[in-house]
Amino acid sequence: MSAGKYTARIVEVPDHGIKLEPGEGTTVPEEPNEVNLLGMAIALALGAAGYRHHEEQRDPELQTLDALLAGDAVMPWKPAESGSTAYIVCELNDGRPTCEVRPTAE
Repeated sequence: MSAGKYTARIVEVPDHGIKLEPGEGTTVPEEPNEVNLLGMAIALALGAAGYRHHEEQRDPELQTLDALLAGDAVMPWKPAESGSTAYIVCELNDGRPTCEVRPTAE
């Protein structure tokens, strides 16, 4: 995986889950393995921050990792605290990405 940073604002979509809004200049991987690793790192960071799966089932044809990272899909996760602004910040290092949920994009 190439070095870089993936940063996105986490946007709550009422009754459906969350959507990621990638920041300007963010790196979105294109290789399937890199996409999968980043998706897993994001899921782990969301879980660690208290996000839970929404009751709504995921549509695997529309809600793909590529669409999530690009900001085109709403995924069935709900925040621990509704209404608070949060960001997912990931360092894309050779090997595996590391992500965390933060109150700011910095």
